[in-house]
Amino acid sequence: MRLIPLIFLLASLLSVPATARAWGEPGHRIIGELAERQLRPAARAEVARLLAGEAEPSLAGIANWADAVRKAESGTGQTKRWHFVNFKGGDCSFVPARDCPDGNCVIAAINRNFLALADRRRPDDERRDALKFLVHLVGDVHQPLHATPRDDHGGAEFQIGYHGMGRNLHGAWDALILQGRGLQPAEYADLLNRQPPLPADPTRRSDRPAVDWATESCLVVLNGNIYPPTHVIDDDYLDAHRAQAELRLRRAGSRLADMLNYALDPRIAKAGR
Repeated sequence: MRLIPLIFLLASLLSVPATARAWGEPGHRIIGELAERQLRPAARAEVARLLAGEAEPSLAGIANWADAVRKAESGTGQTKRWHFVNFKGGDCSFVPARDCPDGNCVIAAINRNFLALADRRRPDDERRDALKFLVHLVGDVHQPLHATPRDDHGGAEFQIGYHGMGRNLHGAWDALILQGRGLQPAEYADLLNRQPPLPADPTRRSDRPAVDWATESCLVVLNGNIYPPTHVIDDDYLDAHRAQAELRLRRAGSRLADMLNYALDPRIAKAGR
């Protein structure tokens, strides 16, 4: 094979996960760190109350819980499809009946868990789980390969080589791009916090923010040149796309904080902000 030697192809096939993960554990923790630093006092207090029984009672500490739930499920599982959305029309237009049948996609899962978290009439256990899902799924929808118009399991079936090793594109975006900084999640969050403020968020007053976030990710896949034509990447590829990935992390942290502030601070909800 001209582009991918057989031994490389076999090795890379072994690296394809059964279900793609977004950002890997460090990326989700970074988003949790960023969001927690932007919580308003009332929301921060309610998060602390709901997470009081957790081994690591912070947004970063529970950021990967939803993946543990997914991995423990058998077969197709109840929550496996909550982590992604496929835009099946080949572009980035969202058609719920086609792209999110029975509400089983990351967009609908974000909306359901937000409503459950915001409803103080529900039991604390239910609201706690909703918070834990929400923290993870908002991260997922900002990983471009979790909201894609391509039929390749979010890049998990797109085989690449990196320094002679077989991988897949999803794995590169899960881990390799962020590993290049050599930072722990809290240190990475510190670095991102020192960057200039984000531009105004065009989705902030949207009546369907999860759709808009997924559409942004889809457009990165469609127009962001993240698929290497030679199926080989190097450190230059990672460096070229790191700012793109970090912007998605920062947007995820900011939007997650906004969502939690709205759900958990009665004054914000009452004001409609």
